[in-house]
Amino acid sequence: MKADHGPPKRGFAFAVPGDIDTVTGGYLYDRRLGDAVSRIGHDVRFLRLGDSFPHPTGADMAGALAQLQAVPPDTPALVDGLAFGALDTEGLKQLRAPLVALVHHPLALEPGLGPDVARRMAAQEAANLALARHIVVTSPHIGGLLQDHYGVQAHRISIARPGVTPAVSSSVARAIPPLILSVGLQARRKGHDVLLHALSRITDLDWQAEIVGRAHEPDTARALRELCVALGLTDRVTIAGEVEQPVLDALYRRASVFALATRYEGYGIVFAEAMGHGLPIVSTRVGAVPGTVPPEAGHLVPVDDPEALAGAIRRLLTDDALRQERSDGALRVAADLPDWDATARVVADALFGPGAAGTEL
Repeated sequence: MKADHGPPKRGFAFAVPGDIDTVTGGYLYDRRLGDAVSRIGHDVRFLRLGDSFPHPTGADMAGALAQLQAVPPDTPALVDGLAFGALDTEGLKQLRAPLVALVHHPLALEPGLGPDVARRMAAQEAANLALARHIVVTSPHIGGLLQDHYGVQAHRISIARPGVTPAVSSSVARAIPPLILSVGLQARRKGHDVLLHALSRITDLDWQAEIVGRAHEPDTARALRELCVALGLTDRVTIAGEVEQPVLDALYRRASVFALATRYEGYGIVFAEAMGHGLPIVSTRVGAVPGTVPPEAGHLVPVDDPEALAGAIRRLLTDDALRQERSDGALRVAADLPDWDATARVVADALFGPGAAGTEL
């Protein structure tokens, strides 16, 4: 009698622009998703596309299409939205593999784009999304944007919220003076300049701060360092750039407050990570943040309001009972979030399910 080894493994290609080991939200999501889909029994083959997306060089565009063209017609290709919306539409039409787009945030809705660039990117992104067999998004907010701005029908969308990686118990104590941690690319959208202005308003308190994130926009990175000097914060604020995951995990364990003055978020993996470590959150009331960080876990303030941001941080630093209350709330919220295996099952249904019917965690 033949042993039953369960359902056969299915394989798919996962196309990601740049280095998937980059420690930022979108790459963390992709890497942990890939690990989880493997864990639940599917084979993942990563395709590394050029890192110039979403404004690809000619070489990166040709290389991406060539890699995708090599994917067999019976193998789905999951393509990160940073590349999917920017790929040549005519080139996409020639591909044989079933295409599934993974949209973290619509490219054309990135803050700061000029109107002509935004219109051109929106038209290309809409045309490309129409070619996808199915679309996976990372939050209900992003799903709503695709429906409202791109006319994508709800049944073509699956919502796969980022999972939570359980924090490893550790004897590492919270830092003294209290550490304010911010994690996000050095890009204008992340609002690190607003955070620096807020910190300059609470220098009467005892604290230290660390900003972790790759210098995604060189001009922004340079301006942040200059601003830090101009505000007299260099002795208390470290702009660390990109760090290895173990270093970031240690910072989460040592921090007392997580603060991100973002000007827009399509989802919020860093918030889930911070709440999983019991950190109270200070951020902005924008995009997907209110749907990710409820009042019991932190304080949300208006965008581009350093005074309000400073006030929220001050309250948490000076009121131990409030900080503990928000920390406990963050842990409760994190406990109710899906794990990565649940996220992976939603994506696997989109890749392999009959008709890839829309699903949600």
